[in-house]
Amino acid sequence: MLNEPRIFVAGHRGMVGSAVVRCLVAQGRKNIVTRTKAELDLTQQQAVRDFFASEKIDQVYLAAGKVGGIHANNTYPAQFIYQNLMMEANVIHEAWQAGIKKMLFMGSSCIYPRLAPQPMAENVLLSGQLEPTNEPYAIAKIAGIKLCESYNRQYGKSHGTDYRSVMPTNLYGPGDNYHLENSHVIPALIRRFHEAKVCQAPAVVIWGSGTPLREFLYVGDMAAASVHVMDIDKATYDAHTQPMQSHINIGFGSDIDIAGLAFLVAKVVGYTGTISFDKSKLDGPPRKLLESSKLRNLGWRPKVELETGLALAYADFCKTETGIDMPIVVREKKQSIIEFASPWLKDATLTMNTQKFSNQSSQANGM
Repeated sequence: MLNEPRIFVAGHRGMVGSAVVRCLVAQGRKNIVTRTKAELDLTQQQAVRDFFASEKIDQVYLAAGKVGGIHANNTYPAQFIYQNLMMEANVIHEAWQAGIKKMLFMGSSCIYPRLAPQPMAENVLLSGQLEPTNEPYAIAKIAGIKLCESYNRQYGKSHGTDYRSVMPTNLYGPGDNYHLENSHVIPALIRRFHEAKVCQAPAVVIWGSGTPLREFLYVGDMAAASVHVMDIDKATYDAHTQPMQSHINIGFGSDIDIAGLAFLVAKVVGYTGTISFDKSKLDGPPRKLLESSKLRNLGWRPKVELETGLALAYADFCKTETGIDMPIVVREKKQSIIEFASPWLKDATLTMNTQKFSNQSSQANGM
């Protein structure tokens, strides 16, 4: 198709990038360009410059980045800030140099202050101290937003530059990283409960107190929201944003405490042992919930409920990590809550049976 834009999805092998590709393909977009890290190292400016010069790209989805959970962020802070800054700077600048007018930069809700008012609206950016456990990563993502805004402010009128940013909440789903120590909370819980089920472990210990509240969004919904934002006409996008506050939150709209999440993952996986919490481990921020009314007003809402998404994520884990295509059947198990007073679990007892929590051991990573 002569008029179809040529779209580069940076980071197409990652969870977000692969979901964006699937979304674009489902919409009938055929002119999609991808490169593996071996084919194109985005931290190398000359390589990025040569790529854009030869490929004649029209749109960029910048989903590439170094990501990980609390343990990874604490262990590799230099890698997190350097690699993310270099990828963003190279892709944004060289895209502009190549005359590319449309880009969507994908960040993270960790850009907001640790104790920001909840839910977190876009205007709380840079209003307080960041969460120390992932500050280098957050600073890199803030820099990505400001790069897009700065190029728009300087070159929007003269060059038609239209670089947008979206900030998703915690994501999960197919293509996630299931490494026990370097992954985020949901894939880490999926792996730990699966291994505990296979080994018939009597108990699993979750890192942290279980009290932090988190919002989770299925990655397919994130991809659909991203394409929706990219496709909004410029006048409408500009009417809902500001030149120096142009990013848009992508959230699910409600949160759950880590204890309730652990119960739900155990239920989906089919683990029937006991669950307890190691309060000596880091919790991260007490709550992270995005205020996403701006995106709702632009006509988008999520479709995948948490339990359904967890079942899809577990099916992906079984296929990618064990090589087994496993049909997922979520079964109720009648047990009682005897120790952990999770507000979510109290509410959940109205509609579903619950999982027992006690102080015995094995181990899973909570964020």
